[in-house]
Amino acid sequence: MATVTYDKASRIYPGTERPAVDQLELDIADGEFLVLVGPSGCGKSTSLRMLAGLEDVDKGSIWVGDRDVTHVQPKDRDIAMVFQSYALYPHMTVADNMGFALKIAKVDKAEIRKRVEEAAKILDLTEYLDRKPKALSGGQRQRVAMGRAIVRQPQVFLMDEPLSNLDAKLRVQTRTQIAALQRRLGTTTVYVTHDQVEALTMGDRIAVLKDGVLQQVGTPREMYDTPANVFVAGFIGSPAMNISTFRVDDGYALVGNSKIQLQRETVANMTADDKGDAVLGFRPESLDRVAPNTEGAMPVEVVVVEELGSDAFVYGQLPRPAATTSDVKFGGSGEVIVRVDPRDVPKKGESIWVKIREGEQHVFSAATGKRISPSAASTAATPKA
Repeated sequence: MATVTYDKASRIYPGTERPAVDQLELDIADGEFLVLVGPSGCGKSTSLRMLAGLEDVDKGSIWVGDRDVTHVQPKDRDIAMVFQSYALYPHMTVADNMGFALKIAKVDKAEIRKRVEEAAKILDLTEYLDRKPKALSGGQRQRVAMGRAIVRQPQVFLMDEPLSNLDAKLRVQTRTQIAALQRRLGTTTVYVTHDQVEALTMGDRIAVLKDGVLQQVGTPREMYDTPANVFVAGFIGSPAMNISTFRVDDGYALVGNSKIQLQRETVANMTADDKGDAVLGFRPESLDRVAPNTEGAMPVEVVVVEELGSDAFVYGQLPRPAATTSDVKFGGSGEVIVRVDPRDVPKKGESIWVKIREGEQHVFSAATGKRISPSAASTAATPKA
């Protein structure tokens, strides 16, 4: 096992001006499960391939433990990778597939068999060792691919969207198995996914990328409670956070005819560049239905109701004057999602009144998109405006 360090590592593909990965600075602890997450094209897979040695590092360096591996051949990095495609040899049995890398490395046959059997036991593949890949399900093939990595006993595991080829139910089951396996083995793991639910449920920490630039690193709870900017706020959480831009007057965000009081520290962090506007974010589960005359309440016109049995979500619209014009830099449509009691669901066309729960509003700069409101932990101790 070992630590992993990206030291201002950049990758610039020939013929392009913008780096695919731009000065990535990231420290991954020994034994940590770190998830790289972001939309397609954000640079997460490129970052992983740079660590594996499959992509060049044009600037900066990458370290595994106390060794600079920036220009070390992939085979000499002591890293094992699980790809999105299983990449199994169809003519080989499960046992041969799992032990092939050790065979190439001229490891003793008895040792290979021992490691393969140990990995098969961990992955519940013992009864399938003599089968060929075509006789396995998608989930079993994925476990074989993981077993091939485990038998090598590397310092670092790399996983590039290993669950994307599985159906929804199997994906949930397998991600639980991967997380449990990593904790059992204690091997440093870097996991790439575009699915923020996977990121939240699997990682010790999450690193969010956008356009090759690292946006924020933190625990799942930190990312959910204290997003560093509008992008992270909108990306982490399902359904997504409600985000719109509002005029701020005398310490209040003006939502139509309603006023939402902001923290004094939040208002103090606004600058002239914000031009009197602020981006207000609030999660669907942070809203309570209240009476129309409640202070700080805002009306939502119901457009669609999504009933999920144990949950229900209202997709609606704030009053037209509520949000500033939609050409603002960070959100201004006035669309809003509200989590409601599944046994008390409003009808389409109705209006409901909701209020943001105390300490669960997120405020960002209208100019930069960066967070200007205090963290949830400090909200209780911070006086209001």
